[in-house]
Amino acid sequence: MELDEYICAHIDPEGDYLHRLWRDTQLRLSYGQMASGHVQGRLLKMLTRMIRPRVAVELGTFSGYSALCIAEGLDEGAVLHTFEVYDEQEDFTRPWIEGSAYADKIQLHIGDALTLVPELNLSDIDMAFIDADKRCYTAFYEMLLPRMRKGGFILADNTLWYGHVVESDTRQSDLQTLGIKAFNDMLAKDNRVEKVIVPVRDGLTLIRVKD
Repeated sequence: MELDEYICAHIDPEGDYLHRLWRDTQLRLSYGQMASGHVQGRLLKMLTRMIRPRVAVELGTFSGYSALCIAEGLDEGAVLHTFEVYDEQEDFTRPWIEGSAYADKIQLHIGDALTLVPELNLSDIDMAFIDADKRCYTAFYEMLLPRMRKGGFILADNTLWYGHVVESDTRQSDLQTLGIKAFNDMLAKDNRVEKVIVPVRDGLTLIRVKD
């Protein structure tokens, strides 16, 4: 048994609906591996249970897998605002969200989060999950930070970026890699927050806004 199989066999199951969404994502969408998947999905649910946000934000909906995992962990009356920049993604994602048991907890927004979040005047955000364009991570972070409540959490995905973050020669680096490295370097020096990188999947940085 491979280690990944062992882990999946010893944690909570993802459930039939999420499993079907995962399979449909792999079959019908390009870059299906971008979906969070079983292990990270259960982690997102657990972190949501621990943080207990009333207002949560996700940047980068993709197929809706992570949104459903976050929504699964929300208390009654809490809401997740999830933002997807690519309008062609909506035809796939919206039916999966609206057909789920958590449709009443999720508001799907199509468009650029850097524009829409300020337009919606979202504030007192308890938890945010960044999993969108890696080139814009620093901009996403600086847009979210003043809208977070004190003691709130920002979760940033893919912060190890297939190991490319440790490459010393950046001359051949693509813009996504440069974006993640710039974000990590900026965050390491930011004394407004506490932070730790968890080496699960492709790296998940947990950031707590200081009181």
